[in-house]
Amino acid sequence: MSDRTIHLHRVLRCPPAKVYRAFLEAGALARWLPPHGFLCTVHHLDARVGGSFRMSFQNFGTGSAHSFGGEYLELVPDEFLRYTDRFDDPNLPGTLEVTVRLKPVLCGCEVSISQAGIPDVIPLEMCYLGWQESLTQLAWLVEPDIPG
Repeated sequence: MSDRTIHLHRVLRCPPAKVYRAFLEAGALARWLPPHGFLCTVHHLDARVGGSFRMSFQNFGTGSAHSFGGEYLELVPDEFLRYTDRFDDPNLPGTLEVTVRLKPVLCGCEVSISQAGIPDVIPLEMCYLGWQESLTQLAWLVEPDIPG
């Protein structure tokens, strides 16, 4: 695995359980994970240790798409997730590893994410930008407290 790693941090106004669910439910992932301008299709999701997932992102403007999948390595409900990502495109080799830590804080949930093993052909600043957009969309999904 490449040593190219990025780290992200956010505080969201909701309990950790809601953020944890957003990482493991197909409909939620399709809503918040793709960066701006992309659509997401979740083809398969088996959210358990040893389970796998497969999804694709489509550039809405151009129609081009890329697909990827991975495996869930560790899942601690409402606290911790660790999973792999592997692109189907041979020009994006290697296995990425994503670690998500959730911690309850006074105003909600502290979210710490690291993504390691980023292929050399992907500029790290593009990873940061994509994750920042995704985390904004995650906040829009999990922060509203809608009764009923």
